[in-house]
Amino acid sequence: MSKAIVADSHVSSPPVSLIKQAGIVICASAVIAVCARIMLPLPFTPVPLTLSNFGVLLVGLVLGSRRGFAAAALYLVWGAMGLPVFASTGAGSFVQMLGPTGGYLWAYPVVAFLAGWVAEHGSPGFTRNLAASVVGEVVLFIAGIGWLAVMTQSWRQAALFGLYPFLFAEVSKVMLASAAAVRLQRKF
Repeated sequence: MSKAIVADSHVSSPPVSLIKQAGIVICASAVIAVCARIMLPLPFTPVPLTLSNFGVLLVGLVLGSRRGFAAAALYLVWGAMGLPVFASTGAGSFVQMLGPTGGYLWAYPVVAFLAGWVAEHGSPGFTRNLAASVVGEVVLFIAGIGWLAVMTQSWRQAALFGLYPFLFAEVSKVMLASAAAVRLQRKF
């Protein structure tokens, strides 16, 4: 009789793992939001220098493809709802997702997924994380520059606005995310 009660109470209890995973995804989405608010507006481009893609890479590398995708998608939902999670130089809410940084924003879930997927497949470590981060950054900049090219009707102008001013900072963010993820991957 006592075994039946224990079995029944186990079935009716909330799935702790699901609650824990949801909490991790929500917190990871908040990490991306905080990183996005750390920014430097550049006077010669409508795209600010932010740490948001560092946050997206870090979340993807640490949490893996599925949870990384979910966290980045949740970040976009928060922003679309009007929460102040995007870089403060834009209009905010869904309008910002259609502005000059829209291509980068829409790519975040894909970037987190790809970085997580590459990091999941192979030997864990800095080199694997670095490869995963580079793949994510390439996709991010293809989407961001592509969006800017549509807006400016010029690939040259899009690269001037959305690529060249960021190259040094992006290398630094990729290296930092790859190194930080090595330590954090063991915990998640």
